Amino acid sequence: MKFDIITIFPKIFDSYLNESIIKRAQEKGLIKIIAHNLRDFTTDKHRKVDDKPYGGGPGMVLQVEPIFKAVQKLKSNPSASSGRRKRRKSRVILFSTRGKKLDSKTARRLSKYDQLVLISGRYEGVDERVAKYIADEEISIGDYVLSGGELPALVLIEAVSRYVRGVLGKYESLEDIKGSFPAYTRPEVFEPKKGKKWRVPKVLLSGHHAEIKKFRKVDKN
Repeated sequence: MKFDIITIFPKIFDSYLNESIIKRAQEKGLIKIIAHNLRDFTTDKHRKVDDKPYGGGPGMVLQVEPIFKAVQKLKSNPSASSGRRKRRKSRVILFSTRGKKLDSKTARRLSKYDQLVLISGRYEGVDERVAKYIADEEISIGDYVLSGGELPALVLIEAVSRYVRGVLGKYESLEDIKGSFPAYTRPEVFEPKKGKKWRVPKVLLSGHHAEIKKFRKVDKN
């Protein structure tokens, strides 16, 4: 699966994408992630990607033209399969406060695509024609405002990648499968200060699997 990120700050992604699970998934060839500089899709010598909003108002707005060129270029690259070249099953996503809230159902749905093109806005936003004519859908990661779409892109990549077979090592590691429950490990008793003890629940030490399952309230639906 390939993630193509369109951004004016491609280096923001370097650290996170080169650590832990995401790094290993890329090394195994399970996923591929590339951050593309939007300025590379401009034609003027100043590599301008923004301008003042029509109708007045503060701030600058990312222009439709370089985003259109970037998406067209990224979607036009076919992938090789069995000696033949075929077009990827792609989805273009714009991060927006007006978008649909990202949840596990959406992440699972998006994991079925071969390519996700992620548009990360900045400044006062993105020309509305991007949402209207270029993006297949708009997504939000919460009811709050961020400075740009880079963090939402990382959140979506992590959420979607977990549904790609092999990324987690064990498919059962998905909370959708095993459920979410309180977890404990050694020591059995932790004493933060004299006379005060924090203990692991006795049921987890009992070896009684039915009772442990009941304690964890596993929901596999």
